[in-house]
Amino acid sequence: MDMLIGEYNNTLDDKGRCSFPSKLRSVLQQNELIITQGLDHCLMLFTTEEWAALTEKIMGSASIFDNQKRLVMRRFIAPAQKIEFDKSGRISIPQTLRDYASLSCGGECIIFGMNKYMELWDAAVFRKFDEESASSVQEAIESMRDILL
Repeated sequence: MDMLIGEYNNTLDDKGRCSFPSKLRSVLQQNELIITQGLDHCLMLFTTEEWAALTEKIMGSASIFDNQKRLVMRRFIAPAQKIEFDKSGRISIPQTLRDYASLSCGGECIIFGMNKYMELWDAAVFRKFDEESASSVQEAIESMRDILL
């Protein structure tokens, strides 16, 4: 599979659907995605193959007797849902996930291609997050210096 990359501005329609970027759709080899709660109050979208590989790693290292691992399973794996593209290339975002990410019908949203997965943000929430984290970007980049060069 080619990389899922790019930034795409969009809106949610009055039924909670979002037109999925054709550039990203052309990379996908199937008509469905897995969507779940992400970090920083965004949603994460995975191909079924990437989702299976990731959850296998999580569940392989998880124990129901480990509080932190149960938290990850409850916040990341449990809310996951399979969604399909409609004939117009839209995805319907489940209400519980829209609530989590503060996505409102008729509101602006942003889809980020993150190579192996995608993030879906409410545009206002992302702008606030981006402003608040701006001072940490340099430090974050420097922490990756061993792999960047």
